[in-house]
Amino acid sequence: MGLPMRLEQSDSYLRTFDALVQAQSELNGRPTLILQASAFYPESGGQLADTGRIGDVRIVDVQQDAEGRVHHIFEGGTLDVGKSYPAEIDWARRREHMALHTGQHMLSRALLDVAKAETVSSRLGATDCTIDVTRADLGERWLHEAQALANEVVDSAREVRSWLPSASELGQLSLRRAPKVDRGIRVVSVEGFDDTPCGGTHVSNTAEVGLLWISGSERYKGGTRIHFSAGPRARRELIERADLLGRMAAARNMGVTDVAPGFERLEQSAKEARQEISALRVRLADALAANVEWEAARAVVRLDGELELGRALVERVLASRSDAEVFLAVPILDKCSVQIIIARGADSSLDASAALGALSKAFGGRGGGKPERAEGRFGDSFTWAGARERCPQLFDPAY
Repeated sequence: MGLPMRLEQSDSYLRTFDALVQAQSELNGRPTLILQASAFYPESGGQLADTGRIGDVRIVDVQQDAEGRVHHIFEGGTLDVGKSYPAEIDWARRREHMALHTGQHMLSRALLDVAKAETVSSRLGATDCTIDVTRADLGERWLHEAQALANEVVDSAREVRSWLPSASELGQLSLRRAPKVDRGIRVVSVEGFDDTPCGGTHVSNTAEVGLLWISGSERYKGGTRIHFSAGPRARRELIERADLLGRMAAARNMGVTDVAPGFERLEQSAKEARQEISALRVRLADALAANVEWEAARAVVRLDGELELGRALVERVLASRSDAEVFLAVPILDKCSVQIIIARGADSSLDASAALGALSKAFGGRGGGKPERAEGRFGDSFTWAGARERCPQLFDPAY
């Protein structure tokens, strides 16, 4: 059985065709169809597979095996070997992939031209598209310039050609990257802008990309990972963001352009509130520390309050005397647990980590720390009275 004809390689716009079933097979335990000729694109080169229908069955994935056979993974029925059935590509999905893949070529060329950032890999995912480039220092300026250049090419409505150049023609092209095969090299050319070996599906004119949008970037494996979108997906994502921004503005009785400065004011107010809360926490911790009951140099405390206040109280108690030893329990109501903090001053010989370990063994808690300070979490049944019964050695002044 020879390899099937790849109809999409010569016509990315082919939506329907007659599918002659050559064989039924399986791939990774899933039933598949092998066709004499197919317009379904198998996942490869960072582009997802087509889906659609053949006869009464649904094509849910298309993959190519190591021998080059195209497996059409199907659900919902059976088809007879040797018969032809009407086949239809999910056009909305294919059209979106065509725009994304052409947009990726254009953005990769733009990044190379404006920032000398070479693309090392790309991925056109179901919800996110990425390009990984060699440069780690790509700032907003370079990204904006690359995005602007790619969109200039969109607006100039240049021809996009998928073709098999002869050896002499191939030698005259300035390919953006080297081919991965030695013969039958398919090139996708954006007129006057980019020539790249590629087996994916593409639009025939850059105007069909519509727009290209860089949504974000981050450092990745010594380079930069760029997130982008194009075509119908970019339009959909930007409309969704605009709708969300409009609803946020309307909910606050402000214009869309006032949202950013409004949030800056909110952030400043929140920062000031956090500072005020921190100052009040310190004042409250000072008041609580002044009323702590001591057992020699040890303070055994239960605090019905927030954990951060408990930590501030520990610091204030330790500051009050250098030989202090603090055993603090703070119930965490929303987690049905008790947080234990054990800490010592500079002149104390208490091993806080060992003391917490003894409590953990007795009550089944967990935590850790250093001899100077340790923290752990226990069940909500923990009490200091129970600790005195189970671990009396901890409360012996000689401990």
